[in-house]
Amino acid sequence: MYLFLDIDGVMVPAKSWDRPALLQDGFMKFSDSAVFVLQSVITQETVIVLTTSHRNRYSVEEWNALLKTRGIVANTIVKLEESDTRMSRRDEILRWFETHEMNNDFIILDDDKSLNELPAHFRKHVILTHSAVGLTAEHLDELKSRLQAPVVL
Repeated sequence: MYLFLDIDGVMVPAKSWDRPALLQDGFMKFSDSAVFVLQSVITQETVIVLTTSHRNRYSVEEWNALLKTRGIVANTIVKLEESDTRMSRRDEILRWFETHEMNNDFIILDDDKSLNELPAHFRKHVILTHSAVGLTAEHLDELKSRLQAPVVL
């Protein structure tokens, strides 16, 4: 399974009135509920595709360490490609699918409302969080349900 992962508004609630806590490595602390939910669905075969705007601040190896420090363990982590233009998250994800062969075994975790404009067969795989709340236990049933759903284009 491919898990397209945003950080702000998913793993870290984005509250304009409150600065997120930083860990010793200088990056934001993830919410405990987000870590629990995400780690509950990660398997040995899961590929985390970082879609976050922070993705190019760190190498894949550094991301691996950042995620492990926060309780997220995944065998494979990749990032969306860098873009020299300001593309929407929707367009960045569509571009990724154009350049990577894969099946329909994927979930997109994000708070970016531009993903509502994805073609219908992609939207079925999107779980939008509320940016001020992030990923919560309420999303776990939805995630598990989508992961068990038959793959249909």
